[in-house]
Amino acid sequence: MKQQSLMLTYGLVFLITAIWGLNVVFLKVLVENLPPQTMTAFRIMIAGITAIIIVCFAKSLRALSVREWLYTAFGMIFGVILHHLTLALGLMTTAASTGSLILSLVPLATAVLAVIFLGEQLTKMRVLGFILALTGVFFIQGGSFSGLKLSQGELLLFTSMFAQAISFIFIKKATATLDSKAVTAIMNLAGSVGLLLIAFIAEPDGLSNMTSASLGVYIVLFTSGIVATGIGHMVFNSAIQKIGASKTAIFNNFVPFFGVLFSVIFLNEMIEPAQLIGFVFIVAGVLFGTGYIERVWMKRQSKKVR
Repeated sequence: MKQQSLMLTYGLVFLITAIWGLNVVFLKVLVENLPPQTMTAFRIMIAGITAIIIVCFAKSLRALSVREWLYTAFGMIFGVILHHLTLALGLMTTAASTGSLILSLVPLATAVLAVIFLGEQLTKMRVLGFILALTGVFFIQGGSFSGLKLSQGELLLFTSMFAQAISFIFIKKATATLDSKAVTAIMNLAGSVGLLLIAFIAEPDGLSNMTSASLGVYIVLFTSGIVATGIGHMVFNSAIQKIGASKTAIFNNFVPFFGVLFSVIFLNEMIEPAQLIGFVFIVAGVLFGTGYIERVWMKRQSKKVR
């Protein structure tokens, strides 16, 4: 990949992480004003329609092979249905800032899965990264062994984080032969149908309750669906196709930073010192666990040899 194209990809992914950080705030507002599961289904449907329109203009949709359908379907189950559903439910009882910090573990979880399923090497530095990240989780949940117990909301957010990491592996496999825009469109549109079916069962009055919010809430809903999820996931999945799952997932480190920042600005949430310590440990853990520090060190060593 040419340097200019690479820098453009990095810049776009960085911008998307800032939007995703703000989207955590959007979701907190939405789950407080709309039925969470029904809202999530419509938000993802808006994202899917947005992605389909883009795909149609780009003329990048074609018939999928059985293998491509399988990878896309598993990516949808984990990355759309499970991830977004547990994210919305988790944010009902958990602060947006805490949710952002938990989601910062996505790159590390992706690296672990890459070791297991993609055959990437498990080195000492990566093991150190896993330990540092787990230490960060300890501080996020309060920094005390006596209170070492996750709330239901936090468990749901951890499930959401891990589901997204699993989806990255399937997306990488799907985009090996299929355009990333098509994968995003199919995942979101089909996933929204699955979410809507779940919502009909879990929230029988969901549709009627969707009409009771203010205009501002609906603006947030459409902004979240079109920009953050529809366009955002299309850009992110394109980056996975171009530079790989692990490298792209590293940019998720910026999501908690922006999430916490926007939570403080717009929701007036307070950040505990233990959470800040936990964030530092998680960032360090991600940098070691994804192999980033190791790659930088080896690159410098190779230059010294020359």
